[in-house]
Amino acid sequence: MLLSLYIQNYALIEKLDIKFESGFSVITGETGAGKSIILGAIGLLLGQRADIKSIRQGETKCVIEAHFDISSYGMQSFFEKNELEYEDECILRREVQSSGKSRAFINDTPASVTQMKELGEQLIDVHSQHQNLLLNKEGFQLKVLDILARNENNLSSYQSVYGEWKNVQSELNELVEHAGKSREDEDYIRFQLEQLDDAQLVAGEQDELEKEADVLAHAEDIKAGLYRAGNYFTSDEGGLISSLKELKNLMADLQRIYPHAESLLERLDSTYIELKDISQEVMANGEKVEFDPERLEEVNTRLNLLYSLQQKHHVSTVDDLLAIAADYTTKLSEITSFDDKIQELKDRCNSLFAKVTKEAEVLTKSRAAAALEVEKHIAARLVTLGMPNVRFKVEMGTRKDPGSYGSDTVNFLFSANKNSPLQNISSVASGGEIARVMLSIKAMIAGAVKLPTIVFDEIDTGVSGEIADRMAGIMQEMGDMERQVISITHLPQIAAKGRIHYKVYKKDDEFSTNSNIIRLTDDERVEEIAHMLSGATLTEAALNNAKALLSR
Repeated sequence: MLLSLYIQNYALIEKLDIKFESGFSVITGETGAGKSIILGAIGLLLGQRADIKSIRQGETKCVIEAHFDISSYGMQSFFEKNELEYEDECILRREVQSSGKSRAFINDTPASVTQMKELGEQLIDVHSQHQNLLLNKEGFQLKVLDILARNENNLSSYQSVYGEWKNVQSELNELVEHAGKSREDEDYIRFQLEQLDDAQLVAGEQDELEKEADVLAHAEDIKAGLYRAGNYFTSDEGGLISSLKELKNLMADLQRIYPHAESLLERLDSTYIELKDISQEVMANGEKVEFDPERLEEVNTRLNLLYSLQQKHHVSTVDDLLAIAADYTTKLSEITSFDDKIQELKDRCNSLFAKVTKEAEVLTKSRAAAALEVEKHIAARLVTLGMPNVRFKVEMGTRKDPGSYGSDTVNFLFSANKNSPLQNISSVASGGEIARVMLSIKAMIAGAVKLPTIVFDEIDTGVSGEIADRMAGIMQEMGDMERQVISITHLPQIAAKGRIHYKVYKKDDEFSTNSNIIRLTDDERVEEIAHMLSGATLTEAALNNAKALLSR
């Protein structure tokens, strides 16, 4: 239940602090006094989009804060789920700054606007005139049936299975599409893979071939160079080996008279052995190197094949080509396994669809029973609201494919006159008739949903006199069902039924215009209702009529 509302620097409101009570209350005031401003402020607490234009001119921030008594509504699970502290008195606060930044708080703890919206929708229901358009919305009509059928658990169970079915169905469609495209590419992939396989690629092969090609291409230069190098070793005149041999003999002679020459001789021996080994290897390599045009052509042909494949596949190494071949192999393996995967998903889809159908049947059965209740209840209500010949029917059908709310289609049909056929309610009902139907639906829902506060914003549009009095009686009845019902109205018949009466007014001073709201005393109520009856000028007759309305 809404306990209090505090508004600061919002539109024409400088500061407003008003307390509310349980039961049926009414809010009146002249057009433009600020009733819609108060509703706009409440809308911010329900998660509506913040607009810096709503900040009072000259101010940098607006604040809206509401206190609710939630002790009787079992909302602890929401606070646990969102890791918020639970208290029997819940505080919602919204701050909008001129910079465009908006902040939301639940029990003085920062919260997201989404969290505030989710909680706010459980605390207060604002019915404005535009909500009458919901009568033609299938989603709203289904929601009415589900509320009366108490389908919350059934619908949750259905949507869980439905969501899983849709996910698997989406996965299947993607796989089928992917398989189709892959099969279109299968011949191309297979051809590319065969070409790579035929090349018999070997890791590291390219480096070896490039080295061999370089040797073969320069065989004559290499052979000549090795021959010259060999001569440096073995030449009779000044050759390294013969010179080193002479040097050894010299050092051996010195050894007899110069002891330090022994270590030098040992080193010379080692060098002599190493040089002889190098000389033999140089000569042997020189013998091996031969110009072989056929082998050079063979190596170049192989390298050209490798280069061609690399260029074709936009890579630079044989290892890259081997990776591409492995990828092609994997793709071909996937293509051949698509049928098995597709069949597996089809089987899962069929199994889940059977569950979806079964869950949908549970919803249909409960909705069909609720539809009879709706028809009976709405018709009875509308008769008391001045439609003696009314007919109201809930037409149910079956969707071609299940939707997120089941397999049912719903259409509210309406006829206010004896000879008029039943038609879609939005097509044939007048504004006043739609207002009465919506009030009847809200009253019916109020008995099934423990919603703490309901606000009616001029639901009395298009009605007057005795019908308005009866509509007020329904709202009064709703207020007696442990509900807080607040009606914003221009009709004296409805205003007189309220247990508490508030008035919104606008006051000008030298610098600005301010909107405010006050709770009226008994005498002030008489004057306010009299003004609603007769206009600006109070007459004795209007005052007497106001007292008569209030006494009823």
